[in-house]
Amino acid sequence: MSRIEVFEPALCCNTGVCGDDVDQNLVTFTADMDWISSQGGDIARFNLANEPLVFAEREPVKAFLQLSGSEGLPLVLVDGVTAAVGRYPDRAQLAKWAGLDTDTAAAPAGIQMLGLTDTTGAGSCCGDGADNTSCC
Repeated sequence: MSRIEVFEPALCCNTGVCGDDVDQNLVTFTADMDWISSQGGDIARFNLANEPLVFAEREPVKAFLQLSGSEGLPLVLVDGVTAAVGRYPDRAQLAKWAGLDTDTAAAPAGIQMLGLTDTTGAGSCCGDGADNTSCC
């Protein structure tokens, strides 16, 4: 079974549910990661704000940051090889990389997106000096 490592930019919370700015991509990715783990997949997630030493100690990650900066994150490594950059993989990709049955990787029938993502660009939980005490 392959090891999947996800190196994320500095986030105040990795779930996507922080403050008034819900990031649906992070909510979905968190659920997909949990599913991979529940199926026995070997997956780990690292946040630049909370675990900068991990980024500095891993040569491929360190080299990536020197070339692309944190703007290029997330970076996904599978057994140390770059598998994806600048986006979060979906459940089917994670399942394939983890060596799991991709037929069972589809979201359960009846799952509907809640549309909680702020598409107005009105700020973030770590925002612009406003009272953002809900996370950072």
